[in-house]
Amino acid sequence: MPSSFIRTFLSKRIFWVYVLSGGFVLGAVLLSLIWSSVSIPVGHVVHILSDNVLGWSLMAEVPANEERIIWNIRLPRVLLALCVGASLALAGAAFQGLLRNPLADPYTIGVSSGAALGAVTVIFFQLTIFGLGSFTLPVMAIIGGFLALMLVFGLVKIASRSLAIETIILAGIIMSSFIGAVISLIIALGDQDAMTQIIYWLYGSVGMRGWSHVQLIVPFMLIGMFLLLIHYRELNALALGEEAAEHIGVNVQRGKIVILLGASLLTGASVAVSGMIGFVGLVIPHLVRLISGPNHRHVLPLSLLAGGGFLILADLVSRTIIAPKELPIGVITALIGAPVFALLLIRNRLGKGKTA
Repeated sequence: MPSSFIRTFLSKRIFWVYVLSGGFVLGAVLLSLIWSSVSIPVGHVVHILSDNVLGWSLMAEVPANEERIIWNIRLPRVLLALCVGASLALAGAAFQGLLRNPLADPYTIGVSSGAALGAVTVIFFQLTIFGLGSFTLPVMAIIGGFLALMLVFGLVKIASRSLAIETIILAGIIMSSFIGAVISLIIALGDQDAMTQIIYWLYGSVGMRGWSHVQLIVPFMLIGMFLLLIHYRELNALALGEEAAEHIGVNVQRGKIVILLGASLLTGASVAVSGMIGFVGLVIPHLVRLISGPNHRHVLPLSLLAGGGFLILADLVSRTIIAPKELPIGVITALIGAPVFALLLIRNRLGKGKTA
């Protein structure tokens, strides 16, 4: 009886965690659509969404400028922030589970640095690939991320001929350091305008994007989500150690490759459309684990929801705190994420000290 009661309580508890997480995302979306430099009544927002999505007109008429603001500017921006935040948090949860390292995040493997190098190259040389036009920047960023991933795997294979966790982290750090030096060199060689544009892009932003960027990230996001969410059992097994995972029938090498590819795909696509946004994949999974526990069956989807809602609110702050000017969203996530992560580290250290 006690064990069944505990299972029932935990199942109800996790149910309400999902409900609150979904409500958090919906509330963040609605708040971000309503509130900005120009506030729009909630009834008008609901009418614009229902009219454009479902074809249902709930009101006689709304001002044309409000419809343009919501449908053409705010909604794609909010959806892009949702996709980027969800992708980064999900990738961070996967990397931390796979590497069994609380400091791991989407940038550990070097994919984001490779994507940034691809985008910086486009900005610096003003490259335009025939047939892509404005899509040259995100496409080159994704290609750069995948090339960095291939180089990391190449270094790992040469160094140890196996995908050992320590070797992957070391190769990722080496690759990120080298690519960071190349980016710094490009910035130093550029003129003032190019340097300003590159630095602002590196800080991260979802502003001045449209539906085309949402359409670009969604396919990669769906593939990455699928690869990670169906491999939560492998992440749970790997938390016990590679040898223990192999003893219970987990194909460790295959599982690590699939998880790395899925998480790297999410990271590369996010960097491609938004630039470098840090701390989302580092802090959000920690907070989720404190609430839901270590089971990746819940950690992964809850990190996805929490990361999306968090980045929506961070973007709202970035475009309203000094309106009409706008801060890079990466600055906001760093200002929020760094102190929170420091508190988490202190809490974790104190907890270990008590158990010792």
